[in-house]
Order: sequence, then structure tokens, then C-alpha cells
Amino acid sequence: MQNNTIETLIGAVVVIVAAVFLYFTYTATSQGSVSGYTIKARFAAVDGVSVGTDVKVHGIKVGSVASLTLDTKSYMAIANLTIRKDIQIPDDSSAKITSSGILGSSYISISPGGSDTMLADNGELNDTQGAVDLMGLVGRYINSSGGSSSSSKPSTPPQTAPAPSAP
Repeated sequence: MQNNTIETLIGAVVVIVAAVFLYFTYTATSQGSVSGYTIKARFAAVDGVSVGTDVKVHGIKVGSVASLTLDTKSYMAIANLTIRKDIQIPDDSSAKITSSGILGSSYISISPGGSDTMLADNGELNDTQGAVDLMGLVGRYINSSGGSSSSSKPSTPPQTAPAPSAP
């Protein structure tokens, strides 16, 4: 009976430690919803972006992706971005999907413009650049370099054995 009590206590301690770890991870990585105003951005491709993805200005998180929808007429992806209330985005700003390093996670980077007019709630960023398909680029490079190197080799005729001479 005492053995079951010890196992139960150890299990409870493990669950408590796991809960503390998850809470610390959640707060330390600044995940969670961002309160503020919403702006829209239309992208040709949103590969690697999902709800909750960071929105950054010069590398500093200023918001997150609230939702992703598809415009059924133009087939453009619409990203609804929630931006902190204390951050004002000029209406001539641009947005692009980029990543942290080669294998890093994707995020939306906003480059502020120089306009004195700021985007209001439900405003739209018009200058956008979608995600770059790195695997497609690598595949094209491999296929193009493989084809050009084989065509640049000189062609040599097959070698044949000399015919035996008649006595």
C-alpha cells in the first residue's frame, strides 16, 4: 500500500513540473493573442504561415496572424493581421513572408513606408510579396546544372577493336 502512495506522489510531482514547464514556455516565447487593430494583406502564396505566426517590423514582434482566408475571385490568400495598438503602420508600407535563416520558421515582415497617413482598423497593405519556394528553387538549380554539365562534355566515338590482318 505504501508503494502505491509513493508512485502516486511521484506522478503528481511529474505532472506539476510539466505544467510549470509549459506555462514558462508559453510566457517566455511571448505566444498568445495580441490585442490591437486588424489590417489585411493579400499574398500570392502563404506557405509556412498559419494562424498565430508572428508579424515583425525590423525584427521586433508587433502582432500576429489572426486568420487566413482565400479570395475565391482572385485566388489570393488574405492574411488578417492583428497589430498592437501602440504601433502605427503607414499606408504605403510593404509586407513580405520571410524566414529566420534557411530552416527557420516563417513570419510576416512589414517594412514601414514614409507616408504620414496611417492604416486604420481593417486597412489593407497593397505592396506584398509571398513566400519563396526554396525547394522549388533548389530543384530547378539541380535540374539546370545537371543538364548543362552533361551537354558540355565532348562526344567521343566508341572504340572498336582493330580488324585482324590477313596473312
